[in-house]
Amino acid sequence: MSASAFSKARSRLWADVFDPLNTELLRLIDEGLPAQPLWLGLRVLAADASKVRLTLLDREGKRGVREATLFGLFRPGIELFDSLILHSAVVGERQMLFERLDRLSHQDLLVLDRGYPGAWLVAALLHRGIPFCMRCDSSSTFAAITRFMRSGEDEAVVTLPPPNRRDAVDYECPRQTSTVRLIRQVTPAGKVRVLMTSLRDATQYPATAFADLYHRRWRIEEAFKRLKHRLCLEHTSGLTWLAACQDVGARMVCDNLNALAVYLATDHLIPTDSPWRINRTQAFSHLRRLLPRILSGRMPASARLVADLFCEIVLNLQKFIPNRARPRPVRPKPHKSHAYKFAP
Repeated sequence: MSASAFSKARSRLWADVFDPLNTELLRLIDEGLPAQPLWLGLRVLAADASKVRLTLLDREGKRGVREATLFGLFRPGIELFDSLILHSAVVGERQMLFERLDRLSHQDLLVLDRGYPGAWLVAALLHRGIPFCMRCDSSSTFAAITRFMRSGEDEAVVTLPPPNRRDAVDYECPRQTSTVRLIRQVTPAGKVRVLMTSLRDATQYPATAFADLYHRRWRIEEAFKRLKHRLCLEHTSGLTWLAACQDVGARMVCDNLNALAVYLATDHLIPTDSPWRINRTQAFSHLRRLLPRILSGRMPASARLVADLFCEIVLNLQKFIPNRARPRPVRPKPHKSHAYKFAP
C-alpha cells in the first residue's frame, strides 16, 4: 500500500476509533480478573489532565507547535486507563471531567487533585451518587474550607453553598447546598493537605485511610510521564488533529496491554511480600516487539507465547523501598525534537 493510500484510508477512521476497543478490553479484564484491588470496597478512579505539545497544520497549511490537553480516567490499582481523550487547550478540566461522568458509578471512588473543587461539580457528583475525594487546601472558593484550615481540627462535616442558576442548568445539578466531609492530612515532610470527600461515615471510612488513598492518585502522573517520554505521545504520526487523536487512542490501548501483562506477570511469578517490582519501561520494550506481529496475524497469540513474554518481563526488576523520598531539583521538563520540523 502506498503512503497516499494509507493516509486516505486513515482519514476515514473516527477520531475515537480506539475508545470502543479499549472499553471492550476493560470488559474482558473485569470478567477475567474479578478480584481487582479495591479501597475499602470501592474501585479507585483517578482523574487528571496534562498539557502536551503537538506539531500540527494550521488553517493555512503551515506546520506549528500547538498546545493541547490530555484528560484521563485511570485505575491506579491495576494501572489501566479507563479513558484517555485529547482536548483543545481552551477546554477546562472540570468540563472534561463532566463529559466522562457517565463512566462512573456508585461503586467507584473518584480521586481528584487541586483545581477541581467547585460548587457545581460537588453538587453534580452528589446528585449522581458518585463517591469522591478531592484536594482543596489551595482553594479559596468556599469560606467553610478557609475556616476549617484555620481551625486546626482534624476533620469536620461542613455545608457548601449551592451552585449558581446558570451552572445548575448547564451541568444538570440541583440548586441546593452540599454537605461534605473535610479531612486534614499531614505528610511526613510536615506539609498539610485538606481533602474533601462525600464519604461521611467516619467508622467505615476512617480519616487515617485517606492518606494512602490520595497517594494512589500519583499513579496517573506516572502514567502521563510514561506516555509522553516512553511511548513518545507528542511525536504524532500525522500533522492533523485527527491523526493526533488516533495516536492518543492507540497509545492508550498499548499502555493498557503493557499494564495488564505486568500485572499478570507480577501476580503469577513474583511473591506478594517481595520488595521487587517489574520495570514497566523494559516490559514495554518486550511487548513492542510482539504486538505488531500479533495484531497483523503473522504470529498467533498462544498461551506459550504469553508465558514466554511473562518470563522475559520478570527478568527486569527494580527494588522498591517504602517511604523513601528522592526530591529532584527543579528544572525544565525535557521535550524531544518533534518528528515534523520547520522547513529551512
